[in-house]
Amino acid sequence: MPDDSRRGELPTDRASAGDAASQARGRDPGTVLITGCSSGIGRATALTFLEDDWTVYATARDADDLADLAEAGCATEELDVTDPAAVRRVVDRIMQEDGRIDALVNNAGYGLFGPVEEVPTDAMADQFDVNVYGPHRLIREVLPYMRDQEHGVIVNVSSIWGRLAVAGGGSYAASKHALEALSDALRQEVDEFGIEVSVVEPGPVDSEFAERADAELDRLQPTGAYPWFESAFEDVNAIGGGGPAAVSPRAVAEVIHRAATCAEPQARYTVGVPSVLVTLGRFLPAGVRDRLFSVVRRLLS
Repeated sequence: MPDDSRRGELPTDRASAGDAASQARGRDPGTVLITGCSSGIGRATALTFLEDDWTVYATARDADDLADLAEAGCATEELDVTDPAAVRRVVDRIMQEDGRIDALVNNAGYGLFGPVEEVPTDAMADQFDVNVYGPHRLIREVLPYMRDQEHGVIVNVSSIWGRLAVAGGGSYAASKHALEALSDALRQEVDEFGIEVSVVEPGPVDSEFAERADAELDRLQPTGAYPWFESAFEDVNAIGGGGPAAVSPRAVAEVIHRAATCAEPQARYTVGVPSVLVTLGRFLPAGVRDRLFSVVRRLLS
C-alpha cells in the first residue's frame, strides 16, 4: 500500500471521493494500473484511488509528467500504450512488486477530428493504435492474472462520441465505438471469472484534451469542400474539452473509482449533462439527425 509519509500535500478540492464511494463498496482497496496520467482525467483518477488507500501505478508516455504523482505516493512508470514491450514491462513490474492487479483503468487516448475524406489513413491508424489497440494490449496482459485471482475490474474510458457519431468527428467516434464494442464483448466473456468491465462516457471535460486535438488538425489534408468544419471546429473546445458545459476531471475520476469499487458496477456510466443528452440523441431516427445537421451546416457555411 502507499506510504502515507510520501504523499505530501494534495490539492484540497480532492476531498473524500473515496469515502463517498466506499459507502457502496463491494471491493476493498487493492492495486490499480492507470494509463494516461500526465494530466486531466488520468491524473485525477490516480489521486482519487490514492486517497482511498489503493496502491496506484500511474503511467504516461513521459515519466517527467508524473513527478507530482510520485511525490504524492503513486508508483509511476513511463508507458506508451502503442508499445507492446512497454505494456508487458509495466505489468510484469506490478506483478513482481505487488503480485496482484485488482483494477485496470484504460484512460490514455486523444481525439482526431476532421471530415472523413480529409483524414489520412495513417492518422486514422494512429488514432486506433492509441484508443483501441492500446487498451486491447493492456487487457490481454492483465487478464491472465485477473483470471488466476478470480476477480478484477477493467474500466475503459470512452466518450459521449462512443455512442453517437457526428460530422467532423468520424475518426474519433469510430475509435470510441470500437472500444465500446470491445468492452461489451469482453464483459460477457470474463463474467464467469469474476471480472467486471465498465465503460465511462464523459462529455466535455475541463482538461488538455482540446490542445492535443487541435495539434492533430495539422495532419488533415484539406480539400476545401467542407467550409463548415473550419467554422465549427476552429475552437476544438466545442467538441472535446472546456466550455461552460465541461465537467472537471475530478468528477470523471470519481465515477471511474465508483465503477472499480462498487458491488455491482454498471456496464456504462455517463458523466455530465451533454453526455446524457447525446446518449438520448442516439435514439432519434438517423434521418432526423441528418436533417438537424443540414440546418447546422447551412448556418456555418
